[in-house]
Amino acid sequence: MTTRESSLLYGFSTSTIHSWQQNFVLKTKRNTAATKIPDNKLIEDIKIYPDDYNYERACRLNCCKTGIFYLLKRIGISQRKDLGASKSVPNKKSDISE
Repeated sequence: MTTRESSLLYGFSTSTIHSWQQNFVLKTKRNTAATKIPDNKLIEDIKIYPDDYNYERACRLNCCKTGIFYLLKRIGISQRKDLGASKSVPNKKSDISE
């Protein structure tokens, strides 16, 4: 299909279609590993402060909280789930008897 035919079919001007063709760039994946936060520093931080939030770790390691989230996911550390943590509000879904 030519540019003129597509402009008539979709209702765009030919100059719009030409600018889209010139600005078209394929998105590629990153070829290198993330290097902002070393794995060993994060693991040490988790050992020292096991109950901290991601934004607190991000302040200490000088990065963003989403960077901490993705690094934790990459090294296979998930958030601990303690079903019996709160004594004031019992968890009705858990089968844990106290």
